[in-house]
Amino acid sequence: QVQLVESGGGLVQPGGSLRLSCAASGFAFSINTMTWVRQAPGKGLEWVSTINSDGSRTYYADSVKGRFTISRDNGKNTLYLQMNSLKSEDTAVYYCSKGGSRGQGTQVTVSS
Repeated sequence: QVQLVESGGGLVQPGGSLRLSCAASGFAFSINTMTWVRQAPGKGLEWVSTINSDGSRTYYADSVKGRFTISRDNGKNTLYLQMNSLKSEDTAVYYCSKGGSRGQGTQVTVSS
């Protein structure tokens, strides 16, 4: 079955950077569009970014455009999210997603 395991979260100061990873298994990763979503405390799920199967097309929410970069390594079945210039409002649990499936998430906390 679909397995998605996120990692790379942590505590970072405003303006800092983190790179999230998502190890995928149980499906044909290389032919699937993948997405990052997040959930801030007390709020619903928010779409962050999407990448097509070969990585040639990427899409971003306005709130992260110019600061976050989504990428993938199909040889390693891994999805990435490079997050720069982090703000307190980026604090959330970040999930990678394939269709209706999500991993357990990784916590990102931006605070001084």
